Amino acid sequence: MAGSEISGFYKKGLEERLALVKEFAGLSEEDIAELKKYGAMSFEIGDRMVENVIGTQQLPLGIATNFLINGKDYLVPMAVEEPSIVAAASKAAGIARASGGFKAEASPPVMIGQIQLVKVPDVEKAIKEIEKHSREIIDLANEADPVLVKFGGGAKKIETRVLETERGKMVIVHLLVDVRDAMGANAINTMGEKIGPRIEELTGAEVRLKIITNLAIYRTVKAKAVFTKKVLEESFREGNFKGEEIIERILDAHHFAANDSFRACTTNKGIMNGIDAAAIATGQDFRALEAGAHGFASLKGKYMPLTKYHKDKEGNLVGKIELPAAVGLVGGAIKTSPIAKIGAKILGVNTAGELAEILAAVGLAQNLAALRVLSTEGLQRGHMGLHAKNIAVMAGAKGKEIDEVAARMAEEKNIRVDRAKELLKGFRGK
Repeated sequence: MAGSEISGFYKKGLEERLALVKEFAGLSEEDIAELKKYGAMSFEIGDRMVENVIGTQQLPLGIATNFLINGKDYLVPMAVEEPSIVAAASKAAGIARASGGFKAEASPPVMIGQIQLVKVPDVEKAIKEIEKHSREIIDLANEADPVLVKFGGGAKKIETRVLETERGKMVIVHLLVDVRDAMGANAINTMGEKIGPRIEELTGAEVRLKIITNLAIYRTVKAKAVFTKKVLEESFREGNFKGEEIIERILDAHHFAANDSFRACTTNKGIMNGIDAAAIATGQDFRALEAGAHGFASLKGKYMPLTKYHKDKEGNLVGKIELPAAVGLVGGAIKTSPIAKIGAKILGVNTAGELAEILAAVGLAQNLAALRVLSTEGLQRGHMGLHAKNIAVMAGAKGKEIDEVAARMAEEKNIRVDRAKELLKGFRGK
């Protein structure tokens, strides 16, 4: 077998790359044929987006329905492989819709660039020099992106922090930048490079990292919704749970997460199930969103859920969410990926703030849906029923066999590949 040390892989054409990977991994002709099914994204586009492309990895693209946000209707595209996420978001959005939908608000799009100073001769003097020349530093940063400034954005403020580290004291300069409808990474990183040498001159220190932080504490989004007792009760067809009981159970589940970091972590994972899916469908940097969300959840010294719940004076459930939302409509995959372009068109968003508000509403909907099921009938009935179809496919079921095998496993509450194979054998024997 060939090794992974391949000189100039990026210079080779598609067929050469595929041949090398085929030899290395022992791929079949059928495997190569699957890799050549590019879908909506051609090889040429993919090859310009990232390095060493040999194909595209596709996800199911679903539509979450029922979303009413700030009085406007939305169909939300969601790219995700996990069953029940799209259905759950749609269900919760329908429950919220009955009481006016989601109210959401995004803060101004201010991101933070960090400049790290080490070997600082005099920390207090360095900070005073930075503050004294802050206007000069801001103007210098803005020279790096006059277009952003033209549209009302650009560097706005300088902050400083001192870190006590094993390597000695470090001064961290925060450059606050209004990035308008961009995610902001490229603009901020360029600004950091521009002002780094001047800060060195002013402080006598050495500049190391000059880069954006994804913990966007000044660029957050909030969403809120009321889930009424009546509609929550009606959401269970069998009527096994009364509205008041459902709310009490959800509050118990929420306070579990609010007081236990282990539970909070999984709660936030569920929130990001929806946010990531909508972010991927619209070409956003979902990894930055994830990092920012989890960092934000830890800001108070303990990892906390991103959502909060309480009862209003009528006894209905009120849900809220707040998290950083570094999203953009300018540059990035949203301008190069054909599906991302269509996703943004389906949403009909005009600003990055509006997109952030949608993502927050989706996250809150996803969390309410999870708490509603987990605190009442459990995952087995809903999520695992859908998961059974994946297991049936893994067992080799095709066409109608998938539904038949999945239905039987769900009925038996025995969703395993070996059981799926037994059932499939039996069905085919008949």
